[in-house]
Amino acid sequence: MQTRAGGPRDPRRAATVIEVLGLEVPSAVVRVVGTNGKGTVSAMLAAGLSAAGHVTGRFLSPHVESFTERVAVDGAPVTREEVVSFVARARESLAPGGALHDLPVNRRPAFFEWTLALALERFAAASVEVAVLEAGVGGTADATSAAVADNVRVVVITNVDLDHTETLGRTVAAIAAEKAGAIAQGVPVVTGATGEALEVVRAAAHAASAPLHVDTPHDPLFAAAPAATYPGRWSPTREANARLAAAGLRLLGVGEAAVVAGVSTPPLPGRGELFTVAGRSVLLDGAHDPAAAARLVEPLRPGYVLLFGSLARKQGLATLAVLAAHATEVVLTEAQQGEGIIEFTTGPHWREPEPAAALERALALTPPGGLVLVAGSLYLAGRLRPLLHSRTA
Repeated sequence: MQTRAGGPRDPRRAATVIEVLGLEVPSAVVRVVGTNGKGTVSAMLAAGLSAAGHVTGRFLSPHVESFTERVAVDGAPVTREEVVSFVARARESLAPGGALHDLPVNRRPAFFEWTLALALERFAAASVEVAVLEAGVGGTADATSAAVADNVRVVVITNVDLDHTETLGRTVAAIAAEKAGAIAQGVPVVTGATGEALEVVRAAAHAASAPLHVDTPHDPLFAAAPAATYPGRWSPTREANARLAAAGLRLLGVGEAAVVAGVSTPPLPGRGELFTVAGRSVLLDGAHDPAAAARLVEPLRPGYVLLFGSLARKQGLATLAVLAAHATEVVLTEAQQGEGIIEFTTGPHWREPEPAAALERALALTPPGGLVLVAGSLYLAGRLRPLLHSRTA
């Protein structure tokens, strides 16, 4: 397996930087892996643990607007000054005479490993008791595998679907097997996986003597707080994530008030955020695969205007087909500068390379009181979110 930069996807790289820099892993770790919902589940788990009185670290990826979103302690993100200071020390370690200078190039930390190292450094400085670590890609070969040691207390596998196929495998079963590699001996597992993926997870949990808890409608372990406790948009996607987080928190022994606090935490940037702009509603979400798209549109009335942009390496056309099925108009844009606009030939649509212009086009096509749905990539969400905030203000 390789990173997108072409290097080996190997947790030993993260283990090396952790060891060489003398970083410590918190005494308790929660691992969150899966295809969709990892960030939201991680945020809910961290918020619930903080509400229960534990000093809690949270490690997420990717960020939407600011790199500082990736690392937080009790909800407070790492500061720019702390990032700059860490980067200076990282550069020193790679310079001649530095601790990492003599490492072979393929064993040197990449961006994700450095970010994980930053998180562990900040967690140690804040005396973090429990860390919630969202995996980057997969489970077995993900860098977070190097940061759990024997300290993992709960593993959450949100769901499994086709994504990162160039890295994890071409079938759901292969991807499930890689993600199931996060399961630790005897450690409880919480999952929303279904079908073939669930059977793979079940076999891996059995082999590791790990208690498996599968989300089912009437299991009280997964009972989430009522929708009324959440001051914003409640959707089937958010409810599914809340059920997994609630189960994880209960297995960690927190009280019900903390469970409610956890699943009621506001959405992360670009995950089901709702804005009002010029008398229109704008729903911003990073849904980038067909499964996430289907859950996103499930509660929506047909007739919205879709603003869509995706990365070339994602399942753009399949995702677009799901989102466009109930849209009256489709506006296509670039998710990331230089990425290009997806070729869509199954229906009429508008093409606006610049996301800001695409948003204006979508708003103009939407009647007062109507909905603009922005989806396809967290990169697109990151480009439009500051504009939406300014237009809302």
